[in-house]
Amino acid sequence: MSLSRLQKIISASGLLSRRKADLLIKQGRVTLNGRQAIIGEKADPFSDHILVDGKDLPKKSNPKVYLLNKPQGVISSCKDNHGRKTILGLIPSNLRRGIHPVGRLDSDSRGAILLTNNGDLTLRLTHPKYSHTKTYLVWVSGKPSQLILDNWRKGISLDGKMTMPAYIEVIEIMNRQTILKVILKEGRNRQIRRIAALIGHPVQDLQRIAISNIKLNGLPEGKWRELNTNEWISLLD
Repeated sequence: MSLSRLQKIISASGLLSRRKADLLIKQGRVTLNGRQAIIGEKADPFSDHILVDGKDLPKKSNPKVYLLNKPQGVISSCKDNHGRKTILGLIPSNLRRGIHPVGRLDSDSRGAILLTNNGDLTLRLTHPKYSHTKTYLVWVSGKPSQLILDNWRKGISLDGKMTMPAYIEVIEIMNRQTILKVILKEGRNRQIRRIAALIGHPVQDLQRIAISNIKLNGLPEGKWRELNTNEWISLLD
């Protein structure tokens, strides 16, 4: 018997994201073998009977993975109650079913973000234990000293916890700003912006250019493309 968390099973079906699955379980809208499911519970997707809002989970659909170059001002959500533009709105309506964003990218940041109906891929890219890298170009004000950058490389205290070591490379120094290449193996909330503010060199612009081995490679801002299996399958290793 192969047991997995209910949230993962629901997400892997392509019905909705793990976060949404969590919410539905808390709301009592998920049943397991005829009784109300609880958060953290595990099940066998092949032998246990799982219902969401009284309906069976859809059979697992063919995995779809899209790379999107998110513009500034677009939020990393499927929908927004305040009428703001969402990344899902940049994907044709006939391709949106079961698709959800993998992780987040701040509204005021731009660059690479993945959308998929594959729950396993979402888990691998968002769970800290897998340590997939994300690469950014960061425009900061002023010229950070070598000591400041070395401290950033080693780790900075955020919310009482040290960040993981980071790769920091100076790409270009101009009169009033510096372009840095930053590679992280974690993704705390607004991590780069918060660190840059702490060290006294606030972010002026931020672009994510790669997620693990998947790079923008000239994909225009606001555009997307479907990845072939060979491009993303290694992320499941």
